[in-house]
Amino acid sequence: MDRRVGAERPLPQPDEVDLAMATLFETTIGLLTGSQLEDNLEELLWSLTSIFHRRLAHIQKLLDDSEFEVRESLAIQDGSEVASVELERLQMIGLKLWDHRDAFEQMRDLAVDRFSAATGSPWLPRTGSKVSHRGLTSAVVDSRAYLSAKRRKETEVHCPEGTRIAFSGGDYNAFDLIWSVLDATHAKYPDMVLLHGGTPKGAEMIAARWADTRGITQVVFKPDWKSHGKAAPFKRNDKMLETMPQGLIATPGSGITENIVDKARKLGIRIKRIGA
Repeated sequence: MDRRVGAERPLPQPDEVDLAMATLFETTIGLLTGSQLEDNLEELLWSLTSIFHRRLAHIQKLLDDSEFEVRESLAIQDGSEVASVELERLQMIGLKLWDHRDAFEQMRDLAVDRFSAATGSPWLPRTGSKVSHRGLTSAVVDSRAYLSAKRRKETEVHCPEGTRIAFSGGDYNAFDLIWSVLDATHAKYPDMVLLHGGTPKGAEMIAARWADTRGITQVVFKPDWKSHGKAAPFKRNDKMLETMPQGLIATPGSGITENIVDKARKLGIRIKRIGA
């Protein structure tokens, strides 16, 4: 058995993982709260969660590589014992990696819950996607992964099915009003998928928190500043509208919000203004 996958050692049990994550976060919170370092607490808790998220991404890459090796091995099967044994070895590695992926996913998801409970904000990766392979509930998907999966008709994890509702807004903090409109929209479209720009404050942060609390799948369209510079938010708007959402909810904001509203109107997408 390949030593990479630790075949002979048991996986941590779910209750052990739960206790360990609770201890990790409670100890860190207790250490910094009330000290001169307390202002660093949220960033530190974000980084703790990110550790498990990054490891999960690494395991997922190993799993993808493993699946490719299995497909190659299947293609060259010639009925010989050597080829058959090699295929079985690769399949066992793949099965162990599936278990490892699920284990790290549980750790990441528990860390996300602890982060949200401690800070009152949803945890979002700064790059890439946050998805759960045990279900699409409250998955957060990077827009590039979403559009790529949409084109290739790939896995439902990166291409969530449902009624797409776009949300855009600026530094607008009418918490109760935003939640009320989103609740009404969800009541009308129970399979709703929320598309938004992932802004870490203001209306989009409130919408992300709503989706996280309600268990609604999110697709996050973050501006690609490196590729597009000052035009990045407007290019992001175009990417979001490429998905042809059923509707767009918009709060008061900057010219970036007005840009997506104008473009959505030209495409015939229904628009709901909040606080206009």
